[in-house]
Amino acid sequence: MKRRILNYMEELRVLNMEKTGAPPQRVKLCRERFSFFDAQLDHVHVGQSAQDFMENEKFMEVMTSGDFVYALGDYVSQAMLPAYTRRGFNFEAFIKPDTAPTFQAVTRKQRRAGVDDLEYVGEKGEARPGAMPDANRKQWRPYIWEKQFDFSMATLVNDDLGYFNDTATAMGEAARRTLEKYVSRMLWNATTIARLVGLGALYATTGRLTTARISTARMAMNQRVDDNAEPITAALKFIIHHPGLVDTVAQIQNSMLVPELATNAQNVVRGTFTPIEDPYCVGTAPNLPWFALTDYHLNGIVPFVLVRRAGVPGPWIARKRSDIEFVASILGGGNAAAPIWGDFATSNIIVKVHDEFGTYIDVTEGNLVDSRGAWYSSGTAP
Repeated sequence: MKRRILNYMEELRVLNMEKTGAPPQRVKLCRERFSFFDAQLDHVHVGQSAQDFMENEKFMEVMTSGDFVYALGDYVSQAMLPAYTRRGFNFEAFIKPDTAPTFQAVTRKQRRAGVDDLEYVGEKGEARPGAMPDANRKQWRPYIWEKQFDFSMATLVNDDLGYFNDTATAMGEAARRTLEKYVSRMLWNATTIARLVGLGALYATTGRLTTARISTARMAMNQRVDDNAEPITAALKFIIHHPGLVDTVAQIQNSMLVPELATNAQNVVRGTFTPIEDPYCVGTAPNLPWFALTDYHLNGIVPFVLVRRAGVPGPWIARKRSDIEFVASILGGGNAAAPIWGDFATSNIIVKVHDEFGTYIDVTEGNLVDSRGAWYSSGTAP
């Protein structure tokens, strides 16, 4: 019986020769040399010296032939290099999580203004009726996200490099990457941006990321009001930025003085915000966009929300059971086959990764649950 590794070496060399147009006689000679080498291995026994093993002249000829050396080098030199390290988007700090019992929309209501102020009432005067504002109503729902992968049994059995060993890990990473891209699109989609731009100077600008622009965004948030135009607490907490702004953010965060000015002006925004890099944000230097957001934990202003179905806190991976049964006789009992055997008809092994999430979607507001907690800049102006 041919040995597995030697068989791989032979097939690799023959395939290479056929691709390069080698004559049939040369291919036949190559196979004969490998067959002879395989046969010689059958006579190797424990304690046999290397001299005894190599004394046959024909065997020596096979060992030094170009076909054998080429195949040996091509096979033995194969190895898996470590995969790339993926850059992530740590959005959890500024996205409010929520759950829904089913795939139907859930309703959330919030009081976004107080009752009317008191009014002076003169002697024997009668107080005027006040108004109670309606609650603000929002709805969101989770959706199903999936991807299926099919492998043949032969593919997995022949995987001598272990290429598919970490497929489950790769599928989990794909699920996380999909979620991160989904959250990124909440911020950068055209409708969300148009909503903020339409609200005017207190919600959007075109300026590039500088100390002065962050100060402008902070002051704009300090001027936010509720539905009755009463001042509310809306402090700037997060700067979500393009990867090309990492050094700019570091300068602003670490400089005691304003880094853009050749003066002794104090850097008043230093240490007042948390930068979060979004690797999926699109832009061409020097026109790189950025977002400023509040912290929903501190002030009740929720810029964005991510909803999941209850009981599904993250992705899961499923594998289809094999429908094969091993039997000793046609009429007797049997034992279920391992999943590596796949299905009865094609030996296919089917794996699926599944996740469930969604967000607020509105044709006029995009994904902004509450625009009072956001500030956007396109970064297109100096």
